[in-house]
Amino acid sequence: MAFYEQVDEQRFASTGHTAGPWSDESQHLGPPSALLVRALERCSPRGDAVLSRVVFEVLGPVPVAELTVEAGVERPGRSVELLSATLAHDGRPVLRAAAWRIVTGDTTAVAAGGGTPLPPAGDCRPMAIPDAWRGGYLRAMEWRSVDGGIFAPGDATVWARPRVPVVAGEEPTALQRLFTVADSASGVSSRLDIAKWYAINTDLTVHLHREPVGEWFALDARTVIGPAGVGVATSELHDERGPVGRGAQSLFVRER
Repeated sequence: MAFYEQVDEQRFASTGHTAGPWSDESQHLGPPSALLVRALERCSPRGDAVLSRVVFEVLGPVPVAELTVEAGVERPGRSVELLSATLAHDGRPVLRAAAWRIVTGDTTAVAAGGGTPLPPAGDCRPMAIPDAWRGGYLRAMEWRSVDGGIFAPGDATVWARPRVPVVAGEEPTALQRLFTVADSASGVSSRLDIAKWYAINTDLTVHLHREPVGEWFALDARTVIGPAGVGVATSELHDERGPVGRGAQSLFVRER
């Protein structure tokens, strides 16, 4: 099984592995983010360039259904390009991505500020999923706790990797694997009981300072809840070599 079965070049059938914690009929943003990143990677591909920032705008619930993917170059350039991708259901856009792609250069001699690696995933304890957290997505991922996690409110550092590919029959890239995880920062560092509160993100922004590698990706995550129904979740993103970038989400917070 996989998160998606490919129907044709642009259409993908969602499987139950994509379902999120709020409803069995709508997806966690991890799988559709990875699906759009797959489209961005294949959009006028350039071997000399990497994605440096991807912003996702959530235009509505992403249904567990057949979806259409489109991607294109919004602003071509010799050194920097702006790409876009859209996920739609029945002709209605539900998720939109914009990404900067930057031509690489050798800055090894001046690389600095990257931070230190976390304890490797293999040395960390498996993280159980509480019964209150529903959805096929959570169980389609393998979770390991460095500190805290879904079962404990507050800041958390966790490793995760997908147990299934993004698209059936394909080996996902490291970037796709990272994006199956990146949207989970608000969940693993949640401060609220999801049986009593909604904390739903309206967007996801990821900045990367190097290309990710491997299968395991970690979120060193923090959630702040403000006094007027708005929150922010932030995370430092790691692979097993160390930090690769940062993520941020705006949260719509309401009592159920």
